[in-house]
Amino acid sequence: MPFKTLLHTIVLFTLPLWACAAQGSYTYTENCARAYNYFMSLHMAEGRLAIAQERQANPDNLMAVYLADYEDCILLLINCDATEYKARAGKMDERLRILANGTSSSPWYRFCYAGMHLHRAIINIRFGEQYKAAFNFRKSFALLRENQRLFPSFAHNNIISGLQEAVVGSLPGSYKWLAAVFGMKGSVKKGTDKLAAFVHSHNANDPLYTETFLYYLYTRFYLLAEKDQVWQILNSDAYVTKGNLLNTFVKANIALDNRHSHEAEVVLKEAAGEPGFNNYPIFEYQLGYAQLTQLDTAAATHFGRYLRANQSDVYIKDAWQKSAFSWYAAGMNEKATYCRKMAATEGTARIDADKQAARFANSGSWPDRTVLRARLLTEGGYYERALAILQGIQKTQLQNAADLAEYHYRYANVYEEMARMPGKGHYFKDALAQYREAITAGMGRREQYAARAALHTGIIYETLNMHSEALKAYNDCLNMPDHDFQNSIDQQAKSGINRIENRNR
Repeated sequence: MPFKTLLHTIVLFTLPLWACAAQGSYTYTENCARAYNYFMSLHMAEGRLAIAQERQANPDNLMAVYLADYEDCILLLINCDATEYKARAGKMDERLRILANGTSSSPWYRFCYAGMHLHRAIINIRFGEQYKAAFNFRKSFALLRENQRLFPSFAHNNIISGLQEAVVGSLPGSYKWLAAVFGMKGSVKKGTDKLAAFVHSHNANDPLYTETFLYYLYTRFYLLAEKDQVWQILNSDAYVTKGNLLNTFVKANIALDNRHSHEAEVVLKEAAGEPGFNNYPIFEYQLGYAQLTQLDTAAATHFGRYLRANQSDVYIKDAWQKSAFSWYAAGMNEKATYCRKMAATEGTARIDADKQAARFANSGSWPDRTVLRARLLTEGGYYERALAILQGIQKTQLQNAADLAEYHYRYANVYEEMARMPGKGHYFKDALAQYREAITAGMGRREQYAARAALHTGIIYETLNMHSEALKAYNDCLNMPDHDFQNSIDQQAKSGINRIENRNR
């Protein structure tokens, strides 16, 4: 081992966890800035070293304590490894205790407590600990509210309060009790505006700017439905993925959700040679999904790598289902059947995607192969190829109500996406007609198509500034219980209602 590396290892592992005998300060030193930037690019070892160096130079600097929490939060959020969670829990609790050495006269005192409790709430949600998440979210909310009262001009308050307000404003009906019990009020627009205020008045050299920028992008994309605007930012010079694995993950994630599978595949393959890429199995999952939507059976190879490397219990059934779809769409039934059997026995059904995969695996049936191919191409953004397939389907060949509902939903979805292209707005009318057919065919069924059709009907009417029609469609969506992806769909519908209500105030 080179002497420099050996020295770094000794420094990292022989110092006491934290040594804060004196009252701590909050100084964003050069070491702190380096640690933060490393953590926010998924280069964890380098970030730990920078924290160790700061501990050695300034043992009473509580900013280093707070920033050390980012490694645990980000790593557990992305990898969702239960073993890692147990191993890191003690250190996370210790940091909360160390923060007591701070001075309450500093605006950073309550802010750091609030931030750490928010980190825990995020991790709790990831591991299915809903009540712990509610407790930590409420604790963070109360601390931040008190900090705003005491230090109203402290700009960093907008980071946490903006995110919290946007999240509370988008809570679906099944979680409304949480906000009511805790006395929390939210607004997607107002929360995002707070994040925007910080982003536009600070820069990348300022503490915690990077995460605020990512929060800002996510709330605009997922809660305000400003998808095209966010996609433009992700493809501008202001957003750098080279050398930054977290930015790569975010761009690939949004690209896949925005039906830009080719762009997701490109950015992921460019990052594949980066140090640490293989530490995050989720990248293989993203690559698999990008290739699945191109009808490329190489998708199964990437899902296989994800399944072998992944140490979490989430997206296991989903990855097996996606592998099954890859083989089934290609006509390779034997391999597809094997993957479906694995989806039935492996993993858990804790999150929406795995719940749906479990139901599929236990159903004993397959979707119509031709409609499935159209679905995958549509999800990848290959609309002309998908439309050609749909136009070749005779409705009489569809054997059950689920296939018929999906047929109309996919047809509508292609028309909706085409309508958003320059000069093709007339396709909105065709999309709405097909969504009505999807609702009729899918109403009362466990598949997601009726609910998604209602959701997208609301999105189209909102786009056309027909707000009363949009509100009706969003509420229709929320009134459809017991279907696949319930939480995700309901949150999107609730966000739509929140957007319209804020516009009309």
